[in-house]
Amino acid sequence: VDDAARREIDDTRAPVVVAHRIAVAVDAKDVGKDDNVALDKRRHRSRGTFAVSSASSSSGAIGDVAGNPYEQTSSAANERQALFNDIAPVYDRLNDQLSLGLHRAWKRCAVKWCGATIGARALDVCCGSGDVAIKLSDAVGATGAVVGLDFAANQLKYAGEKEASRRVELGEYAESRMAPIEWIEGDALALPFEDDSFDCATIAYGLRNVSDIPLALRELRRVVRPGAKVAVLDFNNPTDATTASVQGFVLDNIVVPFADLNGVAAEYRYLRPSIERFPRGQEQVDLARDAGFSQAEFYELQPGGLMGCLVATK
Repeated sequence: VDDAARREIDDTRAPVVVAHRIAVAVDAKDVGKDDNVALDKRRHRSRGTFAVSSASSSSGAIGDVAGNPYEQTSSAANERQALFNDIAPVYDRLNDQLSLGLHRAWKRCAVKWCGATIGARALDVCCGSGDVAIKLSDAVGATGAVVGLDFAANQLKYAGEKEASRRVELGEYAESRMAPIEWIEGDALALPFEDDSFDCATIAYGLRNVSDIPLALRELRRVVRPGAKVAVLDFNNPTDATTASVQGFVLDNIVVPFADLNGVAAEYRYLRPSIERFPRGQEQVDLARDAGFSQAEFYELQPGGLMGCLVATK
């Protein structure tokens, strides 16, 4: 494999998120100079409490929506498990098309901010089809180790296939560049690991879907080592009314109709109400501090602050 081919294979070089730079954001090196990801980084630091509630959504009655997005209950979580099993065959393609590939750059931010370094043991909770876990594998290298955990068996099947394809693409370089990945079907609320087992952890587009957000954060804190970081990437529940309106318009008029063409409209109608009941940035910081993390920050990601990333340190 020549240099040009390796650059094409390595998706850490593309796509690029184009946005203006914020002087008060993290240094460019903290995200990766090839990403050119501008972060409308709003740091929130505080202590406090936040009670997750099942408030009704402004987007209307539940109707033809999969997964009980208005509820934070065990039964709703079981329906969400079925939801993610159902959408597994089209999940990656829809993510690429609906985000114009930007989800890859957002996920790279999470990998950078969790502090994944060569030789580390990394955990990706709610790993889905494996994007973040595979990026962690690249970040920690052949001397590291990665565990990807999800409650949807179909997603794990595709994750394993994606890892195998990645190794085939890298050819002889795979063994020297990628850490082994262990795929585990499990529960984010009862992680099957000993205390202080991991050097870093991520959860991308998963915290919003668990039935007990404070418990999930406590479990993440429990399994990482002292000083380790956890990066939580998800849709941002914006406080700005204009941003919220734009986000809602895009979800209702672009995402859901496009998903309908792929036969999964009910599953993607779940997104908007699930975002509306998701804790906002400051609330996530408070939840992390209440879970026992010594420090927590929340970043809004470009474009438009539609995504957010909580970074919490044990």
